[in-house]
Amino acid sequence: MMKSSNSPLYLLSCLLMLLLLPVPSLSADPDSLQDFCVADLNASISINGFPCIPASKVSASDFFFDLSKEGITNTSNLNLSVTPANVLSFPALNTLGIAMNRVDYGPGGLNPPHSHPRATEMGLVIKGRILVGFVLTPGEIFVIPRGLVHFQKNVGKGKGTVFTSFNSHMPGVVILSTTLFGSQPPMPNEVLTQAFQVDDAIVNSIKSKFGS
Repeated sequence: MMKSSNSPLYLLSCLLMLLLLPVPSLSADPDSLQDFCVADLNASISINGFPCIPASKVSASDFFFDLSKEGITNTSNLNLSVTPANVLSFPALNTLGIAMNRVDYGPGGLNPPHSHPRATEMGLVIKGRILVGFVLTPGEIFVIPRGLVHFQKNVGKGKGTVFTSFNSHMPGVVILSTTLFGSQPPMPNEVLTQAFQVDDAIVNSIKSKFGS
């Protein structure tokens, strides 16, 4: 005898089958509640970025930013220049969840080990030979998951350029060497000597290079 299609047991069986079947799922960030929100950098930061300047004060020029100029790389021993296009330098990015950097390297230039606590990074090599765990050449891209410690080094004979993008208007950056040896208040020597298996003299020597 067949069960009625209206019986509670039959309906429950059908529901369980639907729950157990593999069903494609699509998800995304919620849509913005406004078309744009050019940041008022003079205001305090709110939960999701800066407050907006009045729409009446927004102009077309607010939505353009120049990354065409090569940075000066010989101002530090890292032989590196980073031109950020985040919400602090490009206020139109406020609440949009995106940012970019232009990174220029002199020969041997190094972007030291660091992480981005709020964003995944994708980079496109424009010029040079860049070591990112493996060597990349112009036209190749790399991706660094959020929070993962990474570096880039120009291993080519000439200059190098990389454009990087982030899924945050303020990706943040934590540079390991500065954090460990140049923080204020300073990290205790006993922690660093034990962690790196070196003596006080070496730790003090490294700290002196970072002003700690």
